[in-house]
Amino acid sequence: MLTLAWAEQPTVHRRSRARAFIELQCETTLYPNECVRSLSYYASNFTYTLSHQQLAQIALKVALVRAESTRAYVIDVAKELKRTKGKDYQAVEECLSQINDGVDQLKNCIEETQKIKKDEDFTWHASNVQTWMSTALTDSSMCIDGVSARAIRGRTKALIKAKVLNLHQVTSNALALFNRFASRYRSSHDKKNKV
Repeated sequence: MLTLAWAEQPTVHRRSRARAFIELQCETTLYPNECVRSLSYYASNFTYTLSHQQLAQIALKVALVRAESTRAYVIDVAKELKRTKGKDYQAVEECLSQINDGVDQLKNCIEETQKIKKDEDFTWHASNVQTWMSTALTDSSMCIDGVSARAIRGRTKALIKAKVLNLHQVTSNALALFNRFASRYRSSHDKKNKV
């Protein structure tokens, strides 16, 4: 019995280290509570801890999943408004177009981070990711602004805004975590070159 308890203890300790790492890195984001909430689920997948690159990649995947679920909701709203000839259809269609673009940008980011290898055009890949993520953030902001400016029915407007705002937050956090990884990568690479 004592042996079993002893055997389980390191696993709990290792998982808590991964969680602690996530919490520490999330402090550098604009939305730290959402950052911890959306990423801590993944801590249990790592037996010891995460690297900055792994955390940035996970954050990007979380942003993409959120973008796809937001898009699915807005598609349903747009279909309903089109069916009922709702006057708010145009605003929702514009928002959907921006979310679609954001989904594409996030997919590009994930593909680009998978191309990042040691010392192989890091600056090029990192710049692409940062540009595409910034575009995805702009898309979500434009959707929120467009929906806010229209007299869409209260509950529909509130739900769209809440979902897109959450998407904006996780995307912002993913960009912050990627920037932190990129900065650390460049710093360590510069030190190696000076040696």
